Amino acid sequence: MAAVATCGSGAGTTGSAVATASKSNVTSFQRRGPRASGTNDSGPRLVSIAGTRPSVRNGQLLVSTGLPALDQLLGGGLAIGTVLLIEEDKYNIYSPLLFKCFLAEGIVNGHTLLVASAKEDPANILQELPAPLLDDNSKKEFDEDVYNHKTPESNIKMKIAWRYQLLPKMEIGPVSSRFGHYYDASKRIPQELIEASNWHGFFLPEKISSTLKVEPCSLTPGYIKLLQFIQNIIYEEGFDGSNPQKKQRNVLRIGIQNLGSPLWGDDICCAENGSNSHSLTKFLYVLRGLLRTSLSACIITMPTHLIQNKTIIARVTNLSDTVIGLESFIGSERETNPLYKDYHGLIHIRQIPRLNNLICDESDVKDLAFKLKRKLFTIERLHLPPDLSDTVSRSSKQDLAESTKRLGPGCGMMAGGKKHLDF
Repeated sequence: MAAVATCGSGAGTTGSAVATASKSNVTSFQRRGPRASGTNDSGPRLVSIAGTRPSVRNGQLLVSTGLPALDQLLGGGLAIGTVLLIEEDKYNIYSPLLFKCFLAEGIVNGHTLLVASAKEDPANILQELPAPLLDDNSKKEFDEDVYNHKTPESNIKMKIAWRYQLLPKMEIGPVSSRFGHYYDASKRIPQELIEASNWHGFFLPEKISSTLKVEPCSLTPGYIKLLQFIQNIIYEEGFDGSNPQKKQRNVLRIGIQNLGSPLWGDDICCAENGSNSHSLTKFLYVLRGLLRTSLSACIITMPTHLIQNKTIIARVTNLSDTVIGLESFIGSERETNPLYKDYHGLIHIRQIPRLNNLICDESDVKDLAFKLKRKLFTIERLHLPPDLSDTVSRSSKQDLAESTKRLGPGCGMMAGGKKHLDF
């Protein structure tokens, strides 16, 4: 009788469920909802990592570079498993800021950092990271700094040529976005954020000894130690996916400063055909292999203007995924040229990675310039002043025409001829 009662109870429950389903006019087969992160159910599942998003072009996982305008130029951000090479400006003033914004973005999103340098202690580099603009008060203060130095939109439309209005616009001001942050270059990141972060430092003078001997035709001791250090961090902390039991997935952000300089024991900046001319290319080849098989992204600053052999520069470019060049106006004739009076330098997008495509993507924006305001490092489109503008005298027209020729066919092609067009 007890068994019959149990079956009757179960039948009644099933009948009520069927009746409820028929009333709501839905099928008894329902789509399975998302599984909790602690479940042991087998099968693939999507893991959401803070500070990442998939690319709309090729589905590659992206992280922000710390500069939303630069993310826009690179197709949405820096792809996981790739190398971003920054060609340093002549006096190494602006490239460290891009380097620090990349690291600060990792601390804000809770990513693991690996900072390598032969010049400065990584602990000191973290203390100089810019402060993020997160709250509304900082955003208002930031807006005032941006728009006080900005020409009104009505005046811009009256002054620039019609060809600039047809080109795609760039995002240079603060907008509400969940991906990427803006940083105040005049303030330092809070100490509590640094203490709560997980980071690893590689300071070359502390990692290498003068008694270490290396075989000829091999990598320099500094490069060997750095590759071993990166490999240990990737494998020990599970960034290669070897630990499936790890519930919380994370991204490793690798930052290498002044790679290829004499401080790393490399002589490519001292002689055209040095004894270690292949060490840098071998290092980049092995590094890309480590990045391709791990949840990591790397940014490298390199003094390419000091490298004597141009063939090495071509090899380094081929072994990098994304290449960006910074050209500062300090110490050059462009510093006093009225054409560039509103900017501090030019930025060149030399290479964009080819991921899951047969062809290489190219940036839609060619003529780019940057400026460092009181708080913000911005990247904007380079606008040539009009021929009859009040800011340009008629006596300097010939100088402007010569400058536009050096810019190439992307900017001011018509102004580079003998005749000037009046707008």
